[in-house]
Amino acid sequence: MTIRLRTLALVSCACLLLAVDALAAGRAVTFRGEDGHAIGGYLVETDAKPAPAVVLVPMLGRTKEDWQGVAQRLADAHITALAIDLPKQYLPADNSELALWPRDIQAAVAYLAARADVRAGAIGVAGASLGANLAAMAAADNPLIRSVALVSVSLDYRGLRIEGAMRQYGARPALLMASLKDPYAARSARELAKDAPGPRETHWSDTAAHGSMLLSEQPDLVRALIEWFQRTLG
Repeated sequence: MTIRLRTLALVSCACLLLAVDALAAGRAVTFRGEDGHAIGGYLVETDAKPAPAVVLVPMLGRTKEDWQGVAQRLADAHITALAIDLPKQYLPADNSELALWPRDIQAAVAYLAARADVRAGAIGVAGASLGANLAAMAAADNPLIRSVALVSVSLDYRGLRIEGAMRQYGARPALLMASLKDPYAARSARELAKDAPGPRETHWSDTAAHGSMLLSEQPDLVRALIEWFQRTLG
């Protein structure tokens, strides 16, 4: 029994070390926003270069660290990943300021597009909750963004409406994920998928969770997100 317990302990330690190594595989990067302010990111590069790339945007009150596991999974699938923080951890009092937040995503896309190890025309964006709305707005008129994945998106997030952005996004493909126990997110996903001008793929969960918490509770959704970008970014 003692030998077995020691073996299990060694295996557990090895698994923990592998998990830590996976999270340590990325590195911190800094790039500039449109107005010159510094934006910090967590970059996980793939060995296959030039490669497609994806920008990962967190939900309100969370950080880029939420995306570390997904970023590593993308890199393992030969897709470079860049996770960024929102400009603030709380909503600004002025909605007009919130409407400017997609600019940081645009800056992240521009940073990736300028890299020699990123394949031109193969950049995607994934966002959770508010990050999903911001991702849709950033992608609307940016031809560099080829594909998006929106987790727990809202038709209207504190005045940040995205129907117009998704119409402008047009025929480019979009993945929509939501919990069926998250009624507004589920309804928003259905509305955005209905009569869309381009491919809209929906994935549903019965887990009562929202945004990046939904991904952490549902490994199948993470796998679907990785496979989505493999298919749509090539």
